[in-house]
Amino acid sequence: MNTGTEPRTPKTVLVTGASSGIGEATALRLAAEGHRVVLAARRTDRLGAVVDRIRADGGTASAVRLDVTDADAVRSAVDAVVEEHGRIDVIVNNAGVMPLSRLDALLVEEWDRMIDVNVRGLLHGIAAVLPHFRQQGGGHVVTVASIGAHEVYPTSAVYSATKFAAWAITEGLRMESDPSIRATTITPGTVESELADHISDADAQTYMKSFRRNLIPADAIARAISFALDQPADVDVNEIIVRPSAQR
Repeated sequence: MNTGTEPRTPKTVLVTGASSGIGEATALRLAAEGHRVVLAARRTDRLGAVVDRIRADGGTASAVRLDVTDADAVRSAVDAVVEEHGRIDVIVNNAGVMPLSRLDALLVEEWDRMIDVNVRGLLHGIAAVLPHFRQQGGGHVVTVASIGAHEVYPTSAVYSATKFAAWAITEGLRMESDPSIRATTITPGTVESELADHISDADAQTYMKSFRRNLIPADAIARAISFALDQPADVDVNEIIVRPSAQR
């Protein structure tokens, strides 16, 4: 596999939410650049297809079924990566859900799901990798947030809150950590993905059709993640905002 860009040192990378969208694109790109990639998600059939594609192109990849809301499962998955590869260099906390709705729709179960996946799932990933990062003397946490971390739109109140929390947690990790542990928030605008397919609220569906008129491919976000990972150890890329040039 030759993309014209080789990493300084191949890294072992765990990507959550890797069965589609940004997670899939990130796994494909990082594997193409020579990294060892472990893909994690709930849909093992989709994961298997991506792993087969990577291996067919000469890359190194494996898959694990993972629900990031299960703290024990996340810890076990990270421990298994370390047991297999001897270390874990990067976790890309990409798993997320976006069932947008107005607050007065009172879709409390959907609010709870966003909090569980987008916030608790991120914390579970951080909790699982930090002991290994400290023991091995370094590591990199990458959080995939959203432009909703900086802006609130009609129907996005809870989603934006979870993504602001994701940004705040990652920035807090950077402030608290030894310089050998790097922390990056990747903030996408409107991107080709399945996130909007799971919106049940009719008002939010209508709003999203207008909001998502301009989309960029998921690989645009994967390239940003690759850039952050490829910096020398004394360079910490803290946040990258990537959105369509037409998005205002």
